[in-house]
Amino acid sequence: MIQLLVTGKSGRMGQAVIQAASHEPAVLVTATHDAGENLVAAIAQANTVIDFTMHKFTGELLEAALKSGTHLVIGTTGHTDDERAAIREASAKLPIVYAPNFSIGVNTLFWLTQKAAQILTQDRFDIEVTEMHHRHKIDAPSGTARRLLEILNEETATSYDKDVAHGRFGNVGPRPPREIGMHTLRGGDVVGDHTVMFAADGERVELTHKASSRLTFAAGAVRAAVWLYDKPAGLYDMQDVLGLR
Repeated sequence: MIQLLVTGKSGRMGQAVIQAASHEPAVLVTATHDAGENLVAAIAQANTVIDFTMHKFTGELLEAALKSGTHLVIGTTGHTDDERAAIREASAKLPIVYAPNFSIGVNTLFWLTQKAAQILTQDRFDIEVTEMHHRHKIDAPSGTARRLLEILNEETATSYDKDVAHGRFGNVGPRPPREIGMHTLRGGDVVGDHTVMFAADGERVELTHKASSRLTFAAGAVRAAVWLYDKPAGLYDMQDVLGLR
């Protein structure tokens, strides 16, 4: 039985995780946590945590989980390089699923983007990425878009720092051949839209995923928690959970 601690219980994702967990027979929510509450006491009541809160909370969560040996499912985005390094370090002792997106559809988009980049090569196709989220989202680009860019960088031997253009303004000149465009939109209550476009002379291929409910992500996180139950220490993502590697 997965004894689950849901952090950020008052937030939209926390509520969605609690709802998703209620539909999974192997999972029981035994504790919840919000900012200002006792994390050590909460984590002592669980063997797994699902966290969709703030990246600044991750260090405190890792410290508590390491002391208790609790498994972690981390869906929080916007981590700094140091925070990502801390997650990797903790995974030497704990099983952790850390993913920018827990949707099955989005993880299919990751796989399709990798394959498309291998076929639609940059000598013919220009690559652009767009994402849109609700007005309250604080990080940009989204963690999902960042992962799409990482996949594209890996497959095209480009650099995130040198070759990704975050929007364009003014007289920027012709498009550099290895450039990958990244465009972030914010507004309304959009849960999450992501598109990867490959554009060549005479044709264009677009891969798009649109989410209309946070339950999609919450259900994926609960599925990851169940999958993680008997896994050894290590750093995993949803590609591992879904067997796409």
